[in-house]
Amino acid sequence: MKYIELIAPCHFGLEAVLKREILDLGYEISSVEDGKVTFLGDMEAICYANVFLRSAERILIKVGSFRAVTFDELFEGTKALAWEEYIPENGKFWVAKATSIKSRLFSPSDIQSIMKKAMVERLKAKYGRSWFEENGASFPLRVTLMKDIVTVGLDTTGISLHKRGYRVMTAKAPITETLASALIMLTPWHGGRILVDPFCGSGTFPIEAAMMAANMAPGMKRSFLSQQWDGLIPRRLWDGVFEDAKDRCDTNIDTDIQGYDIDGDVVKAARENARRAGVDHLIHFQQRPVSELRHPKKYGFIITNPPYGERIEEKEALPQLYTQIGEAFGRLDSWSEYLITSYDQAEQYIGRKADKNRKIYNGMLKTYFYQFIGPKPPARRDSRYEE
Repeated sequence: MKYIELIAPCHFGLEAVLKREILDLGYEISSVEDGKVTFLGDMEAICYANVFLRSAERILIKVGSFRAVTFDELFEGTKALAWEEYIPENGKFWVAKATSIKSRLFSPSDIQSIMKKAMVERLKAKYGRSWFEENGASFPLRVTLMKDIVTVGLDTTGISLHKRGYRVMTAKAPITETLASALIMLTPWHGGRILVDPFCGSGTFPIEAAMMAANMAPGMKRSFLSQQWDGLIPRRLWDGVFEDAKDRCDTNIDTDIQGYDIDGDVVKAARENARRAGVDHLIHFQQRPVSELRHPKKYGFIITNPPYGERIEEKEALPQLYTQIGEAFGRLDSWSEYLITSYDQAEQYIGRKADKNRKIYNGMLKTYFYQFIGPKPPARRDSRYEE
């Protein structure tokens, strides 16, 4: 069995969550760096990682890495890589994205152009051809230059893994599915516990939580670019992994997962997204403001993405909104609250200092994951801890 290195990018600050997911799948970690985890696996691991990982953005095959401070070195380093092991004669290949950080080569367009030429030269020599039709399967590359070290990854995913396939309707400032899953996994919540999102928007937190409760693999209802790579990843491997995902999934369970939003149209969109995900029966959605948030039971969780106030007129309303959040939380006996926001006065108006505060980048926006941790429930009680 041939092992290869696979690169799984993720949100900055959530590498530990992804590392744990990969270890749970049974694969060996080779390195953890800012925004990515590299691990060892075989071709089947590509299938499992794409279908099962909740917090990864995509899965790349690490074709190789080398040092380059000139474009000649970039050309020769790229040409030296064994592209023929991955790309067939009719394969369509290109550098889809090039990122340069603290490196002497910094022009993405030049990096992309030079690497494409080097790949063509290598494949011309290996296949004995002077030109390529490139009318077969697609093989996009993602390249990162960090301190003059070039790391070349072949994208097996295609459309980002946060696109589960269920969200066709979005609210303003939606949180991505991968980020929502990772944040939930940072909490002690599990499917037998109460979860409420009072700013549910398009329903991402409740839907991802319901999928976790049902052990539903996040990628089981979508396709991946490398499914077209018949010569590299046998179709039987994909079939086996999708069948395994189906066998593990159990939606015939009881849950207490709720999503509220003040906008009725947004609530309708959340219900439709949940229906498309196959978990609508596991979530209760309702039009309700945060000021009316109540629950009769103890030891529940609020996990939410409240408004940040990115526009000036919205920012003026934040003190009152976050005061209401604090008051609602105060009424919930023995609950825990987790919220992600870029609002730097959140603690002041909630009226309590967070027990933990984790800095996370939501795209280019620096946000904070405030964690107000409640008491642990007593042992050997009902899973929903009724009074």
